[in-house]
Amino acid sequence: MTTTLVINGAALLADPSGALFWPAAATLVVADLHLEKGSGFARRGTLLPPYDSAATLRRLAAAVDAHRPRRVLCLGDSFHDAHAPKRLESGEIAILAELTRRTDWIWIAGNHDPDPPKGLGGRVASEVTEGPLVFRHEAHPDAIAGEVSGHFHPKASIPTRGRRVSARCFVEDGNRLILPAFGAYAGGLDVFDPAIRGLLARDFAVHVIGRERVHRFACR
Repeated sequence: MTTTLVINGAALLADPSGALFWPAAATLVVADLHLEKGSGFARRGTLLPPYDSAATLRRLAAAVDAHRPRRVLCLGDSFHDAHAPKRLESGEIAILAELTRRTDWIWIAGNHDPDPPKGLGGRVASEVTEGPLVFRHEAHPDAIAGEVSGHFHPKASIPTRGRRVSARCFVEDGNRLILPAFGAYAGGLDVFDPAIRGLLARDFAVHVIGRERVHRFACR
């Protein structure tokens, strides 16, 4: 079940998959897929199960099927490193080819993939502005209202049944929004870390991803 949040006047839906949907613009937004992170770590001697790209792309395809967007924006760090696209399996390439064929697909450049590959469909942009919103990889400290970004992989710790649980979250203050990482191996940074907290107004909200719905908590 999605939950609605409003950024600079635009009503957006936060999805339990970690995707964001903007109904008025028929736009689906995801951040930090980090495709082929597992194989990237393996090349450096840290062995992880090599299934992160397949799992991430299956969830992404399900989100596209659920919302049927006209456009998809990937907010940077879609690939874990410059060689990641070459390490994709044929089945994963086929999923990407189908997704980019069905929609106006835009790869926004990130710090891990400053030059996203052009051979997998879609097109590349440094950022995208439409109406009251601007979409980019990393938040700018002095950004005007309406910024939607990724990069920080926000997570929040919430009390539940006598203990605290940490989970991915959307974090926003009504003027700017930071998306959770969509990638299966992406990890996270607590919203009260200065790198995130310093970007937000005194009062802000986290929209924590649960198994079937997104839960809103007010913070300060």
